[in-house]
Amino acid sequence: MSWFRAASAAARIALRRNLAQSPHRITRILAPPLSGARSFHSSAFKAATPVPRPVPLSRLTDSFLNGTSSVYLEELQRAWEADPDSVDESWDNFFRNFVGQATTSPGISGQTIQESMRLLLLVRAYQVNGHMKAKLDPLGLEQRQIPEDLDLALYGFTEADLDREFFLGVWQMAGFLSENRPIQTLREILNRLEQAYCGTIGYEYMHIPDRDKCNFLRERIETIKPRGYSQERREVILDRLIWSSQFENFLAKKWPAQKRFGLEGAETLIPGMKEMFDRSSDIGVESIVIGMPHRGRLNVLGNVVRKPLRQIFSEFDKKKHKDEDGLYTGTGDVKYHLGTSYDRPTRGGKRIHLSLVANPSHLEAVDPLVVGKTRAKQYYSDDANRTKNMGILIHGDGSFAGQGVVYETLHLSGLPNYTTGGTIHIVVNNQVAFTTNPEAGRSSQYCTDVAKALNAPIFHVNGDDVEAVAHVCELAAEWRQTFHSDVVVDIVCYRRHGHNEGDEPSFTQPKMYQVIRNHPSALEIYEKNLVESGIFSKDDIDKINNKVNTILEEEFSHSKDYIPIKRDWLSAYWAGFKSPEQISRIRNTGVKPEILKRVGEAITTIPENFKPHKGIKRVFEQRAQMIQSGEGIDWAVGEALAFATLIVEGNHVRLSGQDVERGTFSHRHAVIHDQETGEIYCPLDHLTMNQNEEMFTVSNSSLSEFAVLGFELGYSMENPNSLVLWEAQFGDFANGAQVIFDQFLSSGESKWLRQTGLVVLLPHGYDGQGPEHSSARLERFLQMSDDNPYLIPEMEPTLRKQIQECNWQVVNVTTPANYFHVLRRQIHREFRKPLIVMSPKNLLRHKDCKSNLSEFDDVAGHIGFDKQGTRFKRLIKDRNTHKDLEEDISRLVLCSGKVYYELDDERTKRDLKNVAICRVEQLCPFPYDLVQRELKRYPNAEIVWCQEEPMNMGAYHYIAPRLSTAMRLLGRGTIEDIKYVGRAPSASTATGFFSVHEKELRDLADKALQPDPIQFPF
Repeated sequence: MSWFRAASAAARIALRRNLAQSPHRITRILAPPLSGARSFHSSAFKAATPVPRPVPLSRLTDSFLNGTSSVYLEELQRAWEADPDSVDESWDNFFRNFVGQATTSPGISGQTIQESMRLLLLVRAYQVNGHMKAKLDPLGLEQRQIPEDLDLALYGFTEADLDREFFLGVWQMAGFLSENRPIQTLREILNRLEQAYCGTIGYEYMHIPDRDKCNFLRERIETIKPRGYSQERREVILDRLIWSSQFENFLAKKWPAQKRFGLEGAETLIPGMKEMFDRSSDIGVESIVIGMPHRGRLNVLGNVVRKPLRQIFSEFDKKKHKDEDGLYTGTGDVKYHLGTSYDRPTRGGKRIHLSLVANPSHLEAVDPLVVGKTRAKQYYSDDANRTKNMGILIHGDGSFAGQGVVYETLHLSGLPNYTTGGTIHIVVNNQVAFTTNPEAGRSSQYCTDVAKALNAPIFHVNGDDVEAVAHVCELAAEWRQTFHSDVVVDIVCYRRHGHNEGDEPSFTQPKMYQVIRNHPSALEIYEKNLVESGIFSKDDIDKINNKVNTILEEEFSHSKDYIPIKRDWLSAYWAGFKSPEQISRIRNTGVKPEILKRVGEAITTIPENFKPHKGIKRVFEQRAQMIQSGEGIDWAVGEALAFATLIVEGNHVRLSGQDVERGTFSHRHAVIHDQETGEIYCPLDHLTMNQNEEMFTVSNSSLSEFAVLGFELGYSMENPNSLVLWEAQFGDFANGAQVIFDQFLSSGESKWLRQTGLVVLLPHGYDGQGPEHSSARLERFLQMSDDNPYLIPEMEPTLRKQIQECNWQVVNVTTPANYFHVLRRQIHREFRKPLIVMSPKNLLRHKDCKSNLSEFDDVAGHIGFDKQGTRFKRLIKDRNTHKDLEEDISRLVLCSGKVYYELDDERTKRDLKNVAICRVEQLCPFPYDLVQRELKRYPNAEIVWCQEEPMNMGAYHYIAPRLSTAMRLLGRGTIEDIKYVGRAPSASTATGFFSVHEKELRDLADKALQPDPIQFPF
């Protein structure tokens, strides 16, 4: 096809040049290239309709190509006549068809090669640019320049040629260019081109560099017979459109003053989605995950996902839910943010599971969650071909073009460990974003142009033509199931009431809303067409309207007494998991020594015929020695042991993020590479016989935080029996995904009752790398924590629900063994809660940051085994052997993270015996019981909080009031008695000068360990 594209370009240039030299040149009045030309209701001038003028063919002997190219064509023809095998297959096809038809059909006896090629270029022009002439704007405000490529005269044809017959069958293409098309007159060809490409659907697909994919669409676009539906199908479409329209009318009538972000102006979305789901079910889809913004959400919930109408109506009265097990209702959210799930019957007699994901007002933020949840469904249902589970995302025009997460999510679609086999995107194109016109909201012609980066086909459709909307929705489903790639449906519509029902859109779009006020609804248009065509009578339509209104009134009546009693948030996978009001037993996380040895051998063994880098080989030899000796277990091995033991217990483990396979700091080496063949080997894929290759998934991600973290969050929400982790390259990069942390991870359970056990690994620590690679912004995660700093909860182990009742956990772990246990704790409990880990950098290879294998096992008497067994240590007491009461200790330093090792090293150098250092491993929720244990142990000690972060950052402002509460109940003073040691307040997280960093660290240690009492804050 490359030669054809080159010839097309050359032909257009030659044609323009020759026509410019012709006295019969057609003058086109073109609109100036105003910015508004890319919008549907801009102020650009419409190009005048060209008037074809006769151009004698005798004057166009060489107008198709230049003289040299024309001679080249003649030489090709002579060569083909002598030996058909001497030319390219495409030219053989052309000459064979052209000459064969010319000798048998006198009607085209005058057709020349140049005319044939010009005609092919005309057809191609419609395929490429026909959408620019399509009638897409239901308001009729669009003023787009019609491309000159669609001008018949440009190709040298006149009105005299309209009834001449031409043959088009060349090359291996479908549609107009297929070999099976009959000979047609130029008039018939033009009529079919206009019908196919310039009606109420505009197709963009010629940017796709794949002939099979283009042929697939051409076969369905360039049909001989016009698109149409049977009377039975039209009745179904009408019924669905009536439900969509009457639902909005009913809400407007019953609650005129409430915001509901109605679908008026885009009601055809509902029958379109239903047709899409029906067609998807027919061709193999069993489950669909949906993400969408607030506009039209209630309509989708009620009419598509089938959430009980009485429940939707009851939510307008803001009733709190009652649960059969108690009052786990969270803080709730507005009704147009809520989600649900339902098994919906289809027109074909099947059932399809629909899940609408809850989301915040942050437009498009839900996109990666939907894709991640879809991928998880595919894993758990063994959907290796990715045809049973599908994601559908509904967008607004402004957000699809403007929000970066849209491209980040699109970019995941072809990545092996993130693909879902294609997502269907539906753009509800209001032609305005809140109050911003398209010319101010995007630089591209269409809001959907970003999808061209993926070579996705784009179907623009007039939102007033419900049958056209249904058709492209079905076509999108067929594309997705056939080619397993993304596709976009752009429904060009309008908002009848502005951004919401209380908005006055005429402030900013007066002309548009003058038109809208007098514009009939899609239902009125469709009903009129059906009656005028004689397909339905007005009485038939009135019966359906009356039926729908009767049902809506009945549901409204029932809504007054409706009390939901069943949680719809728990899928079958979550059965038996506890809510915060139910006590969950604390489990041990130690593992039998023989299992540790067995998996330890597996994760440190490299196949004999594998040729790793010599440095990697040395690392694995050292790891094998750690397992064999049971000593010196480092961070990477501790992590691998956690993963391996969970896998052999039957749990799925997935780790993703930037460079996670090797690890940012070259410590993990979860995937190693053969230095000769380039093949890869992942030891954690070889723990059990016939292990599923996705049982353990470790994957380098694209250079994205927002979408990838969102993807993993969505993945983690599908099934609780999985450990899903996302690791930032450096902890401070996490703020690229701040929306996910703020709107979903920290508050999702409270708003929507959705639990997740997602683990977030954020490398954190001050080691002189400057302000951008030191802090994971620990303070932000602690500030978003919802535990009460002035109230100590029940801390008795058999009654403790502290973690269940908080929104997430934040830890700063300092030993490989404790890291092992905190990861395993995520699975070995009866509830799920997000875990934020301030993961280390220089501790990965620190000489003292090691653990013995006995700290990982469940053997009584071994290190780490206490009266409850072996489990995660929320606080690690001083490493010195201290009794339960140590009156000679004059200072108790509480700290967290790697600063402990620096303080302990300096204490050893100074041989200080009167200073105790305890590590708070779990910062949130605060370990009141263990902190009080240490306060009792050291009754005469000055209490110090030491951190390496500046005072306005780190954990200080979270720790101080909680530590004060623990002290107050023991009579140990108030918040003023807590002495702060750390860096001074700072706007930047860290200094960029290594010498300054070292001085700050020395000063910190000097102050924490000084012999005199610490003066703070004065």
